[in-house]
Amino acid sequence: MLAFHSRCPETAARETRTVAVFSHPKIPAGEYGFFESYCPDPGCDCRRVMLFVYSRDDLSTVLATINYGWESVAYYTEWIHGDAEIAEEMTRPTLEPFGEQSEFAEELLGLAQKALIGDPNYVERLKRHYAEFRAALPRGDKPRRTGLRGPAFTPPRNKKKRR
Repeated sequence: MLAFHSRCPETAARETRTVAVFSHPKIPAGEYGFFESYCPDPGCDCRRVMLFVYSRDDLSTVLATINYGWESVAYYTEWIHGDAEIAEEMTRPTLEPFGEQSEFAEELLGLAQKALIGDPNYVERLKRHYAEFRAALPRGDKPRRTGLRGPAFTPPRNKKKRR
């Protein structure tokens, strides 16, 4: 996954979503940015986003890494060659099993489900960002269906390259 702001910095600066938390039993009060990353493989058309959640107070620590795919179960079942159970999981926000997670990750996942994924306008924004990101990639293979700075604060710089 590659950060959206690395390919589309102007859009990311205007449209990165933040959520302010004032009173929550488990999440500290503060502002949280949900920074998008998308698959840069030109031969892949996974139609998924990975959201990295940071606190405005600490842009060096990922608090949650959330996966979400906006397509139908049928789309992902075909994309992963028939595993409907995994496909169903791909259509809802989940914590990335190999991603960085904090003690607040489960609560931030719930916040993302309610405040972001539950908003059809936000889901449409993710789709639009995915298309813009894909268009900004170097031209090469056509996507195939098979295969396995925000307004409130500046996107964090990647500390290390992810493979």
